[in-house]
Parts: sequence; C-alpha cells; structure tokens
Amino acid sequence: MSEISGLGPAIDALSSANKYKKDDKSPNELGQDAFLQLMISQLKNQDPLSPQDNGEFVSQLAQFSSVEGLDKLNNNFDSFANKFVSNQALQASSMVGRTVTVPGKTTALEPGGIVTTSADLPAGASNFTLAIYKNNGGLAQTIDFAKVEGDELKLAWNGRDAVVNGKAIDIPESFKGVDPGIYTFKLSALVDGKRTELDNNVTANVNSVTLGKNGTLTLNLAGAGSVSLSDVKEINE
Repeated sequence: MSEISGLGPAIDALSSANKYKKDDKSPNELGQDAFLQLMISQLKNQDPLSPQDNGEFVSQLAQFSSVEGLDKLNNNFDSFANKFVSNQALQASSMVGRTVTVPGKTTALEPGGIVTTSADLPAGASNFTLAIYKNNGGLAQTIDFAKVEGDELKLAWNGRDAVVNGKAIDIPESFKGVDPGIYTFKLSALVDGKRTELDNNVTANVNSVTLGKNGTLTLNLAGAGSVSLSDVKEINE
C-alpha cells in the first residue's frame, strides 16, 4: 500500500521535472531542481517498515554532485568559448579596410590601388606569362618575363605597370593601362617543357567580417568573394 500511496507525489515530481525540461528546452536532461524533487519525494514516500538503504541515498547524492560538477564545468567552458569567439571577432573586425593575401585568381583593382599576385614555383619553372582578364572574360593585359629568382613569385600590378620580385617589367608604351574593376590573374610557366598553369594567390581588400552561428569568422573581400579567416595566408599593412 505504501508504494501505491506514494505514486501521487512521485507523479507530481515527475510532472515538475517534465515542465523543467520543457522550459529549459533540453529534452534529454534532468535538471538539478527536478533531481532534488524526485529524491525528496522518494524520502517522503518510502515504506517506514522497510526504509531505503542509506547506501542508495549516498549513491544518489554522489550522482547529483557529479552531475552538478559537470554542469558547472560545461557552463565555464561555454563562457570561455564565447569569450574566445568574441576576441576573434574583435581581431577580425580590425582587419576591415586592410588587405589580405588569399588563395585565388580574382580580385578587385581599386582606383589608385595595387594588386599583388603570388605563387610558389616548381623547380625549373621559366618563361612566365601572366594573363589578366576583365570581369566580362576579355583579355586586359599579358605580361611576359623569362625568369624569377628564388622559389616564390610576387608580382605587383597597378593596372598597367608590373614589378616582379622587386624588378620592373618593361611594358610597351602603346599600352595605356586599364580602368579599376574586377580582374582575374592566370599565371603559367614552362615546367619540364610543358606550359603549365600555376596555383596563385591574390591580395584583396577586406570590406566586412561575418560571424557565423558556429563561431566561424568569414571575411568578405572586394572582388574575391568570401573566405574563412583560416584561409588567409597573410595580413598586409
């Protein structure tokens, strides 16, 4: 009879537990308040002729302490993660208006600006050609140069003139240059006697920064689209 008479308070406690879980939007978790209510209800409605063993209560209390400790640990970790993401967002926002180097071939030439394209060079590469295309696909300019010292190429371009690893390239005087806009840079070279297109990077201005729901940071670049902060190879002055 004691077990049957004890169902009412136990059901009430379970109802409170369900309400707690619903309000907390955590259907798979039993909160601390609901845990205590269930244990108190169990104490009130135990059979006085056959009380529950003290060891079981100690075990339950130990479980409660463990759950409470894990909950505090989770809260501390969430707080740390939120602060870390906020710090990242502040650092990323400081890059707005600066230029970054990212993998890709397309970027925007701003009025009076300079765009740099770079690439790691395979051994023996020579006879380089940089073909620069307009946004509509038309060829804007072709720049040829025979050799590059070292295993990395950096070419700076202002819409007409080009400098490769600190050395100016001769441009025909008849070429008057191109207007600011979005351009695609395709770099190729002779590698083992074959004309090979190389993977290259470009510089781009950071227009804005987006913080994703999962804490990811995305840089929105002029002419180069959106890239993850982790993909940035270099932050330029």
